[in-house]
Amino acid sequence: MRESKKRKTERAAEAVELLEREYPDAICSLTYRDPLQLLIATRLSAQCTDARVNMVTPALFARFPDAAAFAAADEEEVAEYIRSCGLFKTKARDIVGMCRKILSDFGGQVPDNLEDLTSLPGVGRKTANLVCGDVFGKPAVVTDTHFIRLCNRMGFVDTKDPYKVEMAMVELLPPAKSNDFCHRTVLHGRAVCTARTAHCEACCLAGICPTAAGKK
Repeated sequence: MRESKKRKTERAAEAVELLEREYPDAICSLTYRDPLQLLIATRLSAQCTDARVNMVTPALFARFPDAAAFAAADEEEVAEYIRSCGLFKTKARDIVGMCRKILSDFGGQVPDNLEDLTSLPGVGRKTANLVCGDVFGKPAVVTDTHFIRLCNRMGFVDTKDPYKVEMAMVELLPPAKSNDFCHRTVLHGRAVCTARTAHCEACCLAGICPTAAGKK
């Protein structure tokens, strides 16, 4: 029997509460001090671990402390600082390009909305949502791999397309809690509902999750 949207919304609210109890501190695992640093760190995190990014960014931000410094930088020098993050040439080009556009189009300030953020080189909806949610306190759904996996296993969606997952979850999640919920799914996806195995026996969501029910 197909689940109604009303029931899905109720289960989503329950999932929010359960993960709040399990992970009271819902914070981004990337280290940053201002909107630009989060924007750049998130770009670096593509196909790279947050732990690796956090090892690289202190020296990078010390050398290039603001958008003007990055905009004036040589891409090859930026690339050397971020070499261990993978795809370093492309990421360096994007970082320099986004900072030049921030200076030329946005007065040196990181934009606070999806449309403007996604106009920056290398910035997709995932990155833009993270910045909107974490920096500017706006409702946001960040569709990283953990979030997509958990939403599928919990039966909220049946797709791995990030945009479709985002649109579906915007409809189901309480707006004020959506951003923190995304952070908590990352923590839960790393600790319990891993890519290799859903450890349902240790999962706080087991009582409302069809994957857990199917294992009983």
